[in-house]
Amino acid sequence: MAFLKFNKAELVNLSYSLKREIINANKTGAYCNTTIINCNTRRYHGLLAVTLDRFGGDKYMLLSAIDESFIVNNQQFNLGIHRYGELYDPRGHKYIVDFDADPVPTITYKVGEIIFRKSILLMPDKDQVMIRYELVSSPAKVTLQLRPFLSFRNIHALTQENDVANTGFEFVKNGASFCMYEGFPNLVLQTSTNKFEYIHTPSWYKGITYSDEYRRGFDCKEDLLVPGRFEGIMKEGDVLVVSASETEEPSSGFKRSFESTVARIKPIQGNRDQLLHWADLFICNHGGRKKITAGFSWMYTGLLRETLISLAGLTLYADGDTKTFEEVLDNLIADEQERLFRRTTQVEAPLYLASVLQEYIRFGADAKKVWKKYGPTVKGIIESYLPGVRKEVTMHPNGLLWAQMDRVALSWMNAYINGNPVTERAGYQVETNVLWYNSICFALQMEKDSDFVAKWTPIRDIIKSNFQPVFWCEQRGCLADFVNNDG
Repeated sequence: MAFLKFNKAELVNLSYSLKREIINANKTGAYCNTTIINCNTRRYHGLLAVTLDRFGGDKYMLLSAIDESFIVNNQQFNLGIHRYGELYDPRGHKYIVDFDADPVPTITYKVGEIIFRKSILLMPDKDQVMIRYELVSSPAKVTLQLRPFLSFRNIHALTQENDVANTGFEFVKNGASFCMYEGFPNLVLQTSTNKFEYIHTPSWYKGITYSDEYRRGFDCKEDLLVPGRFEGIMKEGDVLVVSASETEEPSSGFKRSFESTVARIKPIQGNRDQLLHWADLFICNHGGRKKITAGFSWMYTGLLRETLISLAGLTLYADGDTKTFEEVLDNLIADEQERLFRRTTQVEAPLYLASVLQEYIRFGADAKKVWKKYGPTVKGIIESYLPGVRKEVTMHPNGLLWAQMDRVALSWMNAYINGNPVTERAGYQVETNVLWYNSICFALQMEKDSDFVAKWTPIRDIIKSNFQPVFWCEQRGCLADFVNNDG
């Protein structure tokens, strides 16, 4: 039985279906994210978003959508759906009769006696999405038309019709290649058969509206380029696979590649399977360097705090992968020297390293080997909180860490409105000082250098003496979230 399914009544009800999303991600950091009826409601939605090193490692949406239409007996049926202002057009969701997420997202459409099925697969190890179309049942041949909606923009941005965009194309085998702006990779769209032709009729579809952005009060409209359409004849039982990637691929192998990749996907039979599947996908191997993606679809890869918090769970406790644990940690330390030792706007983040290493040792790692490899980094982090090293945070005479910069949020509560932090939390932050105390205790437990021990043992004791008097709120019977000059 499929792990996740939706019935027709749920699928055609926009108030229900637009709140249910599908997301596929892979080891390169690429993703495919939309709603279960393929109507994009966020600026982050689209069929293919990729990581571009040339643009600072940010994610960029290349392909927003592909709208399907078929013509039979001189009648055209449009299966796509977009919102323009308050209107939805076309309204292809009314033809959806089934959605199945296992093993890949699959939508079934029914128009009269015609049954048409679409399955979406993001390839696991490359920036390529493949869409499999099957004409399951049809009393007559149909003409299938596929219209790609091109984005070529940062996933956090929106685009408008402009004169800079290159609306041209180049033919490739069984398809066409597009590149809207200089510096971007190509987007190569190909079909698995030479019986489909590409017809170039570039046009901007203006005012596409993302309802979730509108609800949140953000800019919500953009214009997308539809460069043309792919068109061909299908008869009952025919299968067509469409590929979207950055490079031209051998189209003769699309069907085989799609089927073999799907066959290797482990079936999802419950929440644990789902968690293990996603634990693996959060570990990105972009450019041969393993990092953790902080979240899909809008968060970044390789963030200090998020990586340290999630690392043990995604590796050690997911499948006991100690090799990946150390590889990710080594890459993080190499990449985050500035934040670890000199400056950061999340003052607690470097101090999580000690907790991660403690977790590693509890899992079974050799404590002496762990400290030999990572001890100098832990000690360097601790030393960086002494007075005169960091501008944003420093140790006070009472041993506690005081964090403060004007109009800067210096913790994980880092939301801003009009350039001002919603929760500044200037002063002594409770979680930062807990991690600070733990880091020093861990270092003193592991370190044998007498000078280090002599220097930091009194500081540890001072912190222990002052923590409760500073943070305990007798009136409320709990620890204070933070303490500043006003208490």
